[in-house]
Amino acid sequence: MTEKKDVKRRCPSGSFPYTIKSGDTLYLLARRYNTTVEAIMKINPCIKPDNLQIGQVICIPGPVTPTPPCPNGFLYTVKSGDTLYKLGQQFGVSVDAIMKANPGVDPNNLQIGQVICIPQVAPPMPPIPSCPNGFLYTVKSGDTFYKLGQQFGVSVDAIMRANPGVDPNNLQIGQVICIPQAAPPMPPMPQLPPCPNGFYYTVKQGDTLYTIGQHFNVSVQAIMNANQGVDPYNLQVGQVICIPRKCVVFCF
Repeated sequence: MTEKKDVKRRCPSGSFPYTIKSGDTLYLLARRYNTTVEAIMKINPCIKPDNLQIGQVICIPGPVTPTPPCPNGFLYTVKSGDTLYKLGQQFGVSVDAIMKANPGVDPNNLQIGQVICIPQVAPPMPPIPSCPNGFLYTVKSGDTFYKLGQQFGVSVDAIMRANPGVDPNNLQIGQVICIPQAAPPMPPMPQLPPCPNGFYYTVKQGDTLYTIGQHFNVSVQAIMNANQGVDPYNLQVGQVICIPRKCVVFCF
């Protein structure tokens, strides 16, 4: 390792280090990298062209491989023993993805010191939640549960309950979440009329004071007297009224 590092440091500007492989000759290397045997020997004065050793690091004149663009990943400097397969295993990326991110790079001829792009694997999107009592919403840049709660008039706690397993601190753009509908406010309960000498009755569909009076054997007037303010022509289903008890007169 020390020898390789020293040689790499000694490579002059405008050249790059290369590790000798089985079958390499200076002639083949010169043709491969569009240079001459003389130029290779000039910047490697100590090498013996007829006795190249596998693993030996020499300098090859020519432009250094340009750094590839890597907007959706990170740059990596090739080390001894690296292959695209090993790099894919190391970083959890397919060989095909690395090759697509590095067009023009020969996967069978990686160079020590060569800079390549390792694309990052996009995290899988969480599954779309069920949302029976609300509507689905696609997360946009800058969204938070607090902002969504303010926008749709729902509490943060209600959004979290509607999206179990969703990390509110790690919302992803494009993620689909459930926005629960705010429950409509309950109408105020009507005040029950006083009914000291009777009992309460809940109006049903089709009821009128006349039919109620017939059912309980009480006059319409008696029911109206016990329910001041009730419109006899506008009874509401679910409305609670007082049914007075019929007075029984004992004769002596």
